Amino acid sequence: MKNTIFTGAGIAIITPMNSDGSINYDRLGEMIDYQIDNGTDAIIICGTTGEASTMTDEEHLGAIKYAVKKTAGRVPVIAGTGSNDTSYAVELSKEAENAGADALLLVTPYYNKTTQKGLIGHFKAIADAVNIPIILYNIPGRTGMNIEVATVKELAKHRNIAAIKEASGNISYAAKLLAECGDVIDVYSGNDDMIVPMMSLGAKGVISVLSHVIPKETHMMAQYCLDNNFAEATRLQLDYLDLINALFIEVNPIPVKEAMNMIGVEVGQCRMPLCEMSEEHKAVLKAALENHGLIR
Repeated sequence: MKNTIFTGAGIAIITPMNSDGSINYDRLGEMIDYQIDNGTDAIIICGTTGEASTMTDEEHLGAIKYAVKKTAGRVPVIAGTGSNDTSYAVELSKEAENAGADALLLVTPYYNKTTQKGLIGHFKAIADAVNIPIILYNIPGRTGMNIEVATVKELAKHRNIAAIKEASGNISYAAKLLAECGDVIDVYSGNDDMIVPMMSLGAKGVISVLSHVIPKETHMMAQYCLDNNFAEATRLQLDYLDLINALFIEVNPIPVKEAMNMIGVEVGQCRMPLCEMSEEHKAVLKAALENHGLIR
């Protein structure tokens, strides 16, 4: 097994925006400090939740550099550098490494997609170009691509491919992945509603959205699993299920940005084409936050 990047709960951190749509770095810094102070085990910058797909190259690298500087080695910083263009992903990944990222998060190619053979070639080309560990990112609901277990096993042979973020929502796939690859690659849950189920099967933690609003509890949910205290972990998983569901009632990160604004952390709106939540869904989200004492 390669060296583990982190265990526990890492946050797939949002990118706060100013009223003119530019990145609010001051707020991002406050959020990073708050997360680390409250137990979050890793910062994942410029992922899906961070709206990396709407960033310019300058913004993307600027956010990575800022997160690295602000985190200052307190926890690992994992930079999202995936693309459906292999050569572009190679260059962005090299830039992120030069900026000081501890690891990379690489989503499967989207829209043009590829075959499993193409996936192997794509990820190996990126892994060959850098000297930091890589987390593969399996999220077929967004990309239309699933990484087959045999493909993960083959990719795990590469010295730099260390982990996979599994966000298919398919517990049968996750179980097979852990059964066949858990001894050669680390697995992280990419879904907050599956933290305990996946960690009970051997996952090392979660890359979380829930951590934005309850970082301590999300960290403890994962830590209880690592400590084999699944009774307490399950209690937290079930207690916060309504909040987890509310945070995904619309396309991520629309609800989590709304939630942060509701609890008084002004993070602005999402960039188009993501739009404001419906009033009906806002009411559901507000009720969940009130239920857990996060707003009054």
